[in-house]
Amino acid sequence: MTSSTERLNPLHLLAAFGTGGLLTLMVYFNGELGRYGNALFSSWAAHGTGTIAAVILLAVLWRRRPAATKSKPRAPLWAYLGGLSGGATVMLTSTAVNTPLALAGTLALGLAGQVVFSLAADRWGLFGLPRRRLSLRDMGALALIIAGSALIILFGMGGAA
Repeated sequence: MTSSTERLNPLHLLAAFGTGGLLTLMVYFNGELGRYGNALFSSWAAHGTGTIAAVILLAVLWRRRPAATKSKPRAPLWAYLGGLSGGATVMLTSTAVNTPLALAGTLALGLAGQVVFSLAADRWGLFGLPRRRLSLRDMGALALIIAGSALIILFGMGGAA
């Protein structure tokens, strides 16, 4: 968690932006697996290949680990539920991307859902987050995201035919 007085690092901004591109690829690839198989197969394949990649990365990092490392505190039990939400996300997006929503509509509504949930998490301090009073700027940003999603879905589908 960073404080609001810290300066934004341009590399962090670039990494966050790049993550959006990778998320788009992930949704598209998983959607293709869902189209040729089903949503459950898509989730299993995505998490299976992700597990293999993680094991390889851990093996590489394990060799480079310094001899004396400080022990970190244990993660709360609810932190391990990310796999459940990840599996559900893959299955839901694999299904939605193969509907008239297509890739752009699925991601637009997904972004709106992320912002709604993150604002609720900030407001009520869910999962140990510090509570934060929502501002008019937050609500304005949410309104613009929802309006943009509506434009993509309602008016962007005309070219899909």
